[in-house]
Amino acid sequence: MFLFRSLTAVTALLVVFLLPTTPADASAPLRVHAASRGKFIGAALATSPLANESQYRTIAATEFSQVTAENAMKWDSTEPSQGQFNFSGADQIVTFATQNNQQVHGHTLVWHSQTPGWVQSLGATAMRSAMQNHISNVVGHYANNATVTSWDVVNEVFDDNGNMRTSFWYNTLGQSYIADAFRAARAADSNARLCINDYNVEGINAKSTAMYNLVSSLRQQGVPVDCVGFQGHLAIQYGFPSQVQQNMQRFADLGVQVRVTELDVRMIMPRDSTKDTTQATYYRDVVNACLAVTACAGITIWGFTDKYSWVPDTFSGQGAALIYDASYQQKPAYTAVHDALAGGTSTDTTPPTTPGTPAASNVTANSATLTWTASTDSGGSGLAGYNVYREQGSTDPQLGQSTTASITLTGLSAATQYQVYVRARDGAGNLSANSALATFTTTTGGGGGGPCTATGTVQTQWAGGYVVQPVTVTNTGSSTINGWTVTFTLPAGHTLSGSWNATLTSSGQTITAKNLGYNGTLAPAASTTFGFQVSRPSGDTATPSGYTCASP
Repeated sequence: MFLFRSLTAVTALLVVFLLPTTPADASAPLRVHAASRGKFIGAALATSPLANESQYRTIAATEFSQVTAENAMKWDSTEPSQGQFNFSGADQIVTFATQNNQQVHGHTLVWHSQTPGWVQSLGATAMRSAMQNHISNVVGHYANNATVTSWDVVNEVFDDNGNMRTSFWYNTLGQSYIADAFRAARAADSNARLCINDYNVEGINAKSTAMYNLVSSLRQQGVPVDCVGFQGHLAIQYGFPSQVQQNMQRFADLGVQVRVTELDVRMIMPRDSTKDTTQATYYRDVVNACLAVTACAGITIWGFTDKYSWVPDTFSGQGAALIYDASYQQKPAYTAVHDALAGGTSTDTTPPTTPGTPAASNVTANSATLTWTASTDSGGSGLAGYNVYREQGSTDPQLGQSTTASITLTGLSAATQYQVYVRARDGAGNLSANSALATFTTTTGGGGGGPCTATGTVQTQWAGGYVVQPVTVTNTGSSTINGWTVTFTLPAGHTLSGSWNATLTSSGQTITAKNLGYNGTLAPAASTTFGFQVSRPSGDTATPSGYTCASP
């Protein structure tokens, strides 16, 4: 028996899940800490272990305030044959959530994957009708249910470059299928929150900017897009996305709710303590970004135990992406999520010990390796890593982060003296005192240098701005380069509003882009890319010029 969505029921759910309550006990489950911060914490659940494993059910019920059906609500599960609906798996998820005072986020109504072949073979008129009928029946099945409060209406509409994905939906119906799907969902349930969802849109980049422009356009047309979902399928080997909090905020400024919908952080196997520490940092940073944005409703982890994770079957040689291991033991990632949600209730206020004085070696024109004696942490949250800073007076820029007691800095300026120090950080965010300073001077050039070129492509333009993606940096020399600097000129009146895969600074209209730690080394003929977004006066059609590249 399902609860009906009376006004009283909705109000009760809002109080339980969305409003801050009294501070939670520091050892309380994740859902208690999340509620105390006015957020939800969710997990995607699979029907088989939910039915057959008591430990799986206990953790799912105890730790999470929201659940998403990993597969049971997708089209191939709910309407495998035209007009023949099957809600058994979806109802199992909803019943479990109802019994445990949890919300359900419906996933997903319209997607290019896991959609039966009979849908894909339809002509335009029949396909649009089938889509509207599917949404009407699936959303309508739960429209009077107080537990099912939101839906991923349309999923993954962009390709990796921020262009519309050439799916069978787009090829047959054009972009209008997106607005039609949202309008059908609103007609089926006037109360549910309706979301658009995609991956690789966590930070500011070309794809997230395309999503931003689409959501802005749809809302201007009166299309009922209520929220934006950032999936959050991350990997420690690719670096943490740029400007996650800022990206969430710019969407929030459109008037939509934002949420992280499918968070996991995979690693190249085998798992070890260093990788665990980096993974925990990624989880904590995502949680902290959401906590910093009022319109971020919460975070859903895509599963919770490595025993049932999609990652190993999809990414060869990778795994261990979740906060519990395959034996249901909490990992450092769990502690990171817990302590970030606990906030002021965390018992760890003890910073790590001060790192040893860094020693510089392998100094070239644009790079240097630093090593130091490791810190220890006794506060309970564990040593998370190190930040490396340049001593520069009133403001000391951070040059890099490391999870071990060494780092290779890249993108340095030639023939320049650097004074640097290190601070250790723990899982609760406490920072140690500064280490003693180390001083080194980069060489005048020739340290693995060579010529390079840079070319920029304007990908997307609108009245008040544009995105340049990619800017392609290519090593045109015969030896490996260990760092690059690209300069270009913005037209008068144009200002940077975001960038990715490089650090950009401005001096008037001259922009300097330097590589990050993971994309500075290029073998002969190898290339890498970065991108940026610019605001400009409405009606101005000028774009950047004069791209040059240098490698010391």
